[in-house]
Amino acid sequence: MTEETPKTESAAPRPEPACLCAGIGTTITTLLQTLAPPEAAGEHFRRARVEMLKGLRELLDHRIETLSKTPETHGTKLTVE
Repeated sequence: MTEETPKTESAAPRPEPACLCAGIGTTITTLLQTLAPPEAAGEHFRRARVEMLKGLRELLDHRIETLSKTPETHGTKLTVE
């Protein structure tokens, strides 16, 4: 029984890509820039997010204030004879 050694091809080595994305990164970047909303719309959405967060802050502040109040009912005074 004789062992055969695997034949190695003498093809030129493939060039390694510069990044893990194999060069598709620039294509994806261009696509995302094409699909991005106009600057004015982006600014509007940013302001809307800020206003939403301010609304949440108001709700939290109100809830904290409600929970922090001490109950004012101490009971009823009775005179004992």
